[in-house]
Amino acid sequence: MKNKWFVLCAGLLLSSLLAWAGEPFKLAFVDTGNTGRSVTAEALANQRIAQQHLAVVVISRAVDQDPYDSKPEANAATLLLQRGIDVSAHQAVQLNANDIRHSDLILTMTAKHKAKVLEQFPEAKGKTFTLAEYADGSQADVADAWGKPMEVYQQMLRQIDGYLPLVLQHALQK
Repeated sequence: MKNKWFVLCAGLLLSSLLAWAGEPFKLAFVDTGNTGRSVTAEALANQRIAQQHLAVVVISRAVDQDPYDSKPEANAATLLLQRGIDVSAHQAVQLNANDIRHSDLILTMTAKHKAKVLEQFPEAKGKTFTLAEYADGSQADVADAWGKPMEVYQQMLRQIDGYLPLVLQHALQK
C-alpha cells in the first residue's frame, strides 16, 4: 500500500513539474538561403542554450532557398568549427506555414528578410523582427558574407554573437 501511495505521489509531482515547465521557447532564425547567417545564428544559439541549460529550441530557415545550394557556406562552417561546432550535415530548408505556426519568435537577418516573411505570412506579424531590432532596438542588418572574404564572415559572426545574449534573455522573459 505504501508503494502505491509513493508511486501515485511521485507521478503527481512529476506531472505537476512538467506542466509547470511547459513548452520550450521556439525560435526561428531566417535569412535568404539558410546557408550562412541563419545557420550561424542557429549553431551559436544552440551552443549557448546547451551551456546555459535554457528552455529554448531553435531552427534556421530560408526565405528563398536555392535547391542547388543547400550546404553551409565554407567560411561560416570553418569559423563555427573553430568553436567546436560542426554544421557540415546542415541542409537548407525553406520557411513554411508550419514553421510560422509553431514558432514563438522569428528573427530575420535583415529588414528585407522581415518584409518578405510578413508578405508571405501575414500571420507572423507581432512575432517577426530583425535580429538587431529584437536584441537592442537598432535597425542594423547582419552583414551578408556570401561569396566574400573571410573577414566579412568574421564580422557577421561577431554581429550575431553580440546579439544572441540579448535575444535569449528577452525570449526567456516572455
